[in-house]
Amino acid sequence: MTRSGAGPSTASAFAAARAEGRAALIGYLPAGFPDVAGSIAAIQIMVEAGCDVIEVGLPYSDPVMDGPTIQAAAQQALEGGVRTTDVLRTVEAVAATGTPTVVMTYWNPIEKYGVERFAADLSGAGGAGLITPDLTPDSGAEWIAAADEHGLDKVFLVAPSSTDARIAMTTANCRGFVYATAVMGVTGARTTTSDLAGPLVARTRLATDLPVGVGLGVSNGSQAAEVAAYADGVIVGSAFVRALLDAGTDRSAGLESVGALTRDLAAGVRAEVVRA
Repeated sequence: MTRSGAGPSTASAFAAARAEGRAALIGYLPAGFPDVAGSIAAIQIMVEAGCDVIEVGLPYSDPVMDGPTIQAAAQQALEGGVRTTDVLRTVEAVAATGTPTVVMTYWNPIEKYGVERFAADLSGAGGAGLITPDLTPDSGAEWIAAADEHGLDKVFLVAPSSTDARIAMTTANCRGFVYATAVMGVTGARTTTSDLAGPLVARTRLATDLPVGVGLGVSNGSQAAEVAAYADGVIVGSAFVRALLDAGTDRSAGLESVGALTRDLAAGVRAEVVRA
């Protein structure tokens, strides 16, 4: 395995957070929302304000696992003409900040682009890897081979419904970290955190030494602190998208809102420094 891209790895970000006795903050935003330049500007603010890892979303026309907030953002990006090449350009701009940058995408666009070609181009852009919510390891041989060839992280998902055997198989094929999706159903910010998350992280840790990041609709610093008490990473997506959506055409207000949200979340992951 070779890591041909020059981008930083997610392992380094988790190790740095662990050295500080805290969870990593992982922020998600779709490329091309509100437009390509706007998404890069917003993500750069997320980095400056405290995100340790960035997930760049690849907008897709049939986002069956996403809630209405991310669906609205993806639709706006698609209507604006965003392409996979724009996603890679966004990754390159974010990775240049020194922040590990992964792409989160449904599998169909990668197949259409070409699996080996995408792996090579993602690595060349400095990307750290790929999160594949609708691709499982037992159906992902082509991606696993391409990721191994280019030294890219392979981040597969586990869920409360996963059996112990399924968790073991999934985590054995991960590199970088494991994505624990602790809310059954579509994505979206929520007012309370899930009581399924802690047990899922505990079960996952029995199967792997990899960091476990939790995505369950965290929308503020106090929720981030709750999740940081038991997870290695706190993943936030819909709340960042909502901050930009609520600002409408006022780009300055949207960026200010994203910065304020990031600072609140970053303070949250630092509030709980003694974790299980």
